[in-house]
Amino acid sequence: MSETDDALTELERLRAEGTPCALVTVVRAIAPTSGKPGQKAVVTADGRIHGWIGGGCAQPAVTKSVTEALDDGEPRLIRVAPPECAEKGQPGVVDFNMGCASRGTLDLFIEPMRPKPVVRIHGSAPGARHIADLAARVGFDVQVLAPGTEPGDYPNITRHAARYEAEEDWPAPHWAVVATQGQGDRKALTAALQSPAAAVAFIASRRKRAHQLEHFAGKGYTDERLAAIHAPAGVDIGAKTPEEIALSVVAQLVEWHRRGAGTASTQAISTTTDRVDHGN
Repeated sequence: MSETDDALTELERLRAEGTPCALVTVVRAIAPTSGKPGQKAVVTADGRIHGWIGGGCAQPAVTKSVTEALDDGEPRLIRVAPPECAEKGQPGVVDFNMGCASRGTLDLFIEPMRPKPVVRIHGSAPGARHIADLAARVGFDVQVLAPGTEPGDYPNITRHAARYEAEEDWPAPHWAVVATQGQGDRKALTAALQSPAAAVAFIASRRKRAHQLEHFAGKGYTDERLAAIHAPAGVDIGAKTPEEIALSVVAQLVEWHRRGAGTASTQAISTTTDRVDHGN
């Protein structure tokens, strides 16, 4: 098995376990360099390199660029070349100085491989299936925890349980949705609050949210943790039907993903006074 085969096997393994990494490919080499066009390596966020894309002179540039690519999710083309290289400064290419005596040039393409963000849906209210389907379509890894349901009810999800609590070995959620609408609200909210979810979209009215916050405050939850509950859930599009509510909730999930859950902008969207309340 070649070093490239080893790298691709490692890539498959890392992606299966949800470990962020980047595939680095040599796209051009000007001798003398030990890296050759087509050679590949998989690089993890902590700087481990599997495969071969050149000697130690290129590795600092690669590991720095991989860290940045995993942070912003954007691929990049880098060039490791001597300071006097006439081709430096080309648009779309990030330049790094070659510190080795060989004075060769390497162009490397860095493709970040970030796991899909995980959203965990608690409950089986009418909009839950639409939320699960749409969230999966726009790139989320969707888990559903809903008593009285079957895995086949949610064809595009990755995890299912007929209860509100998840298995310990499930990938941790970035965000949660509570879609119970009166059927097990507190059990679902308890599971969501006890999970690592940074924010919880609760399909309910402001009045119900206030009532639930009062209950959970008496159970020892901090104000900071309870502030993670956003209700009514979703971006205000005047949604009425389960399908429209699902669209508004998934739009909120996308905003949390792109802008960060709990920021001033997302908090404002969840608390603005002209929202239409969903639920009771």
